[in-house]
Amino acid sequence: MKDVIIATKNRGKAKDFETLLAPYGVRVLTLHDVAEDLDVEETGTTFRENARLKAETVAERLGKIVIADDSGLAVDALDGRPGVYSARFSGEGATDERNIEKLLGELKKVPDEERTARFICVLAVAGPGLETRFFEGACEGRIMRAPAGDNGFGYDPVFYVPNEERTMAQLSPEEKAAVSHRGAAIRQLEEEARGLFGTEEDR
Repeated sequence: MKDVIIATKNRGKAKDFETLLAPYGVRVLTLHDVAEDLDVEETGTTFRENARLKAETVAERLGKIVIADDSGLAVDALDGRPGVYSARFSGEGATDERNIEKLLGELKKVPDEERTARFICVLAVAGPGLETRFFEGACEGRIMRAPAGDNGFGYDPVFYVPNEERTMAQLSPEEKAAVSHRGAAIRQLEEEARGLFGTEEDR
C-alpha cells in the first residue's frame, strides 16, 4: 500500500482526502502520524506559493508523495484581503471569532452589493520524481453583516453562498463539500488521481 502524506495536523481535513484516494489503494497519513515536530513556515505571498512550499518541503524531508492545501478568503472591498493571512488576520493569537470580528469591522460601511468575496483553495502535490502539480478551486459569495450557522470553521458563519441561500456554516458537511472551494479542488485532483497514484491493479 502506498502512503500519501497530507501536510496538515488537522485530522478532519485529512478525512476529505481518505475518501478520494481509497480506490487507489492509498493510505492517507497526516503530519501527526509521521512528523509531528515538522512545521513549515508559510512565507509565500500567494496560496500557490504556500501550497508548493509545504508540499515540497515535507516531500523532501519524508521521501513520500505529499498533498498540501493552502486556502483562505479574498474580499473584493478589501483588495483581496485577508488572503494568505486569513488564519491570522486578527494578529498574534488569532481565533475564528476575532478574525470575523475584525473582518466585519473593516466592512462596516461597505454596502451589501459590494461585499462580494470568494474562498480559494490551492492543492499542491509533490513527491520523489514528480513535478509539483497544482489543483485550484473557488467558491463565490458575499460577506454577511452578522454570523449565522453552527457548522464549519473559520469565516464560514459570515460567508453567504447565493446558490444555497445560506451561509457556509448553515450547510451540512455534505452540502458544503458539494459547493466549497476545497471540494472543487479535490474534484480536480480526482480527475488526475489515477495518473498520480495509480490503482491497486497498476501495482
